[in-house]
Amino acid sequence: MTDLLYTEKDLVTSLKDYIKAEETKLTQIKQWAAKLDELTEMATEDPEGFLGHPVNAFKLVKRLNTEWQELENLVLKDMSDGFISNLTIQRQHFPDDQDQTGAAKALIRLQDTYKLDADTISQGNLPGVKHKTSLSAEDCFELGKITYSDADYYHTELWMEQSLRQLDTGEISTIDKITVLDYLSYSVYQQGDVDKALELTKRLLKLDPEHQRANGNLKYFEYIIAQQNRDNEGLMQSTNKSITTNVKKERINNVAPEREKYEMLCRGEGIKLTPKRQKKLFCRYFDGNKNPQFILRPMKQEDEWDQPRIVRFLDAISDKEIERVKEIAKPRLRRATISNPITGVLETAHYRISKSAWLSAYEDPVISRINQRIEALTGLDVSTAEELQVANYGVGGQYEPHHDFARASSHKKLQLFHSLYFYPNFFTFICGEGDYSTRHAACPVLVGNKWVSNKWIHERGQEFRRRCGLSEMD
Repeated sequence: MTDLLYTEKDLVTSLKDYIKAEETKLTQIKQWAAKLDELTEMATEDPEGFLGHPVNAFKLVKRLNTEWQELENLVLKDMSDGFISNLTIQRQHFPDDQDQTGAAKALIRLQDTYKLDADTISQGNLPGVKHKTSLSAEDCFELGKITYSDADYYHTELWMEQSLRQLDTGEISTIDKITVLDYLSYSVYQQGDVDKALELTKRLLKLDPEHQRANGNLKYFEYIIAQQNRDNEGLMQSTNKSITTNVKKERINNVAPEREKYEMLCRGEGIKLTPKRQKKLFCRYFDGNKNPQFILRPMKQEDEWDQPRIVRFLDAISDKEIERVKEIAKPRLRRATISNPITGVLETAHYRISKSAWLSAYEDPVISRINQRIEALTGLDVSTAEELQVANYGVGGQYEPHHDFARASSHKKLQLFHSLYFYPNFFTFICGEGDYSTRHAACPVLVGNKWVSNKWIHERGQEFRRRCGLSEMD
């Protein structure tokens, strides 16, 4: 998205040039008007005496025949041509409605995953930010409207309330309270809180007593509440117990419990190792079974988890190499795709939001060195592997829980995941069956962006590197 910033900067420069040209044009018109105002004021005091001078008579004819035509041409001259032309050229790089919706949903995703309230996001109070910025009441309204279009009334209420709060503080906006209250009251009603919906509708009608929809909603809400009261009275008489109605509005969550665990892990609320289990984790030097690459400089290895075993290799790639990989990848980044589990066709998906590029070993010595290092670390043959994939996750970018190995219904792969932090792990057993304990994810990026890289190694070509054992699951 950095390219969009430079596009906007170029447009601002073009806009300033247009403003300067318009100001110059207006200055010339003002000077002409001031000169003629003074002249006509004097001439009309004694018209006959003024025109009795032959020079004045000539100049009047000349002005009306020639100079006023020049002024007309100046007034009609369009100074916006350069700006409009540049805007037209740059418009091809502009995001569209779909992009804006995606950016809004990224904010909602961050709000849910990291349990941020609307006010925190609106004020820009996020951890680690360098350039704090805030959302306007109109911005909050747009977020609410996008979630409203998805029938997500929980988030609609949150963002419409935030927009209303900011308007109540006196913020100047193109959005008015009547429109916000209209959306807000309906969203609250859809979540079952008819009392609050009625209260908001009454507030709307104080601002606009003739609002047709609000007047209709008022009668309907009053009818619903009256009916509920009658039902409650009948229930109280039959049970001799008082009835209290507390509407608890919660985020709609139709996903599996795994999603909740995923979000907890992203917030750092995952399971903690007991002291007994922590004692079993060690740091060591890894030489890749005396691989020549690691004899003089063995790789630093650190246990991260015991079951499933997760190991981190430290300093497996240098900062200089990382920057070179990013430099090569940036011009090629495209929206990342997934393989459809049914058709096998590559397609974009809402649960994988990132851009990726594929880099070949022959393109740059750095890529070749990284491939050789992966081969030395894993003991596998990378000659049959796929190219090095580099992915960039922007703000809100994520990859929800998934496996990297292919399912039985598709072409089998023995795959190996490496990020630029290099976390190698086998994703299948030796027999080729997938190891389901390798399910992993990429948390939504809250601030900044994240670069990762992975190498997928096919099982074919490993027959003599990773031999099958005697048991089925070896």
